[in-house]
Amino acid sequence: MKKILIVEGNIKKENKNFSNAGIQTHTESLKDSLSYLTNELALDVVNPSSDVDILNYNNNLQKYDGLIWGGSSLNIYNDTPEIRKQIEFMKNCQNKVKNILAICWGMQVAVTAAGGQVKKAEKPHIGIAKEIEINTKGLNHPLYKGKSRKFNSPAFNFDEVIKLPEKGICLASNKVNKVQSLYFEINNTKVWGLQYHPEITFEKMISLIEFRKKKLIEIRKAFKNEYDVEEHISLLKDEILITDKRKKMLELQNWLNQLN
Repeated sequence: MKKILIVEGNIKKENKNFSNAGIQTHTESLKDSLSYLTNELALDVVNPSSDVDILNYNNNLQKYDGLIWGGSSLNIYNDTPEIRKQIEFMKNCQNKVKNILAICWGMQVAVTAAGGQVKKAEKPHIGIAKEIEINTKGLNHPLYKGKSRKFNSPAFNFDEVIKLPEKGICLASNKVNKVQSLYFEINNTKVWGLQYHPEITFEKMISLIEFRKKKLIEIRKAFKNEYDVEEHISLLKDEILITDKRKKMLELQNWLNQLN
């Protein structure tokens, strides 16, 4: 049985907001997806922003076969104590854990900790990333074994990687984000990074859009009005009808396979 450490990227307040709204946290969504793929994992969860026993995890990272670092509503360029704690923990993980799967916020933390750069994107993904295209290097990487060269995926991000870590390799892109996935090695750690969310359903993305609707209209200016929001949600509902659950999560399955 493989030992996996899940890193929760959101602060406790945000997760409480999710729970109060009846929405799964990112960790809960990830656990559901992992259990769908296999029942042969021993999972631990840590939140480096708030867990008081973080030192204990730092001292025992070598026992894990892999680490999965998920999403967050934080922005990596905001210099807050919670973000600094996460970057520092990622640096420790990049010294002690051999295999890291970094998803969305997780990829941004991994890149920043390794010397790369993240900034606010010109355009966001809200619930879906369309026409992600795997490049030649990506087609030859085990991350994308069995994956269609061009695909849509659940996604929710306002920031993007603009500078890869040293010897980092971009594996896929779309018209919104040049870096949709990447690979790099640091110390003895292999990092697979995804900007999108293969582990999250389009149904949850719809719930997140509805939960954040007011903010998306009034603050983010991502939509003009509620009608625009509903039109966008209808596109995601169409995507649900044509999405194969297992194919959507191939990246997660491929990462688990290479742990063996």
